[in-house]
Amino acid sequence: MENEKTHIVPYRTILGVLAILVVLTLTSVAVTQIYLGTLTVAIALLIAVIKSSFVLRIFMHLKFENKIYILAVIAVFLVLAFVIILTLLDYLYR
Repeated sequence: MENEKTHIVPYRTILGVLAILVVLTLTSVAVTQIYLGTLTVAIALLIAVIKSSFVLRIFMHLKFENKIYILAVIAVFLVLAFVIILTLLDYLYR
């Protein structure tokens, strides 16, 4: 416990990330109002991935953690993507 380092994120950074998240949320809502066909879902998912990366890196302090934690998070997302793709393939080819 003595070797722990605390990382205090400045309020300016937190407010900047909050502003970016609000803008991305409004952009996501605006994209869903425009008919783009199948691109609508892809763009909304891309925006969601960008927003989640900001939350993971800044608010959950993943930016300051060991590399093993970053690899664990990436592994979890890859497994989740694999399961979703398998489910969609099962649904499409029934």
